[in-house]
Amino acid sequence: MKPDFSKMNGLLTTVVVDVNTKAVLMVAWMNEESFQKTLASGETWFWSRSRKELWHKGATSGNTQQVVSMTLDCDGDTLLVAVDPKGPACHTGRYSCFFNPIEIMKEGNANDTAES
Repeated sequence: MKPDFSKMNGLLTTVVVDVNTKAVLMVAWMNEESFQKTLASGETWFWSRSRKELWHKGATSGNTQQVVSMTLDCDGDTLLVAVDPKGPACHTGRYSCFFNPIEIMKEGNANDTAES
């Protein structure tokens, strides 16, 4: 199966996970060119929607991501990339971009939060 770049203005939602811990490190977008660069280089490349340019993860920080595997979803428009990270994934210096918990109220008790 090949990625379907005809949807979402030519972008694939790309979920990046640590191959060892299985933690979700980040979500980014790939266009066809960044996808091909990722395949050719063995490191992640993405499309920056805000800067409207390609970016090689870790090019300036040194925190590259070695690709171990890539898997498409059933529709061919979302990519799961397992990587061996060479440093933090987040531009804040954190291991993962997902570190901001949201409180979820349990039904009937506004003071309780769901356990994660």
